[in-house]
Amino acid sequence: MTQEFEQAVTQAKTLTKRPSNEDLLKLYSLYKQATEGDISGERPVGFDFKGAAKYDAWQNLKGMPATEAEQAYIKLVKQLQASE
Repeated sequence: MTQEFEQAVTQAKTLTKRPSNEDLLKLYSLYKQATEGDISGERPVGFDFKGAAKYDAWQNLKGMPATEAEQAYIKLVKQLQASE
């Protein structure tokens, strides 16, 4: 993890305006891809709609290099900060 990425993670937690659900899923999936790589495990089923949405968002990034996910995360946090 780069220092710039770690700083963006901290900044994302201190946003004054709550991001949209779509942006929250992007932040989650980019963070997971950057820190853990490709998703593994089974997709949540039943009434776990939040878990399924998170799984799907992360699944969509399969194959993305960690460095690319870090840069996309940093860019998204900067965009969210600018829109506050």
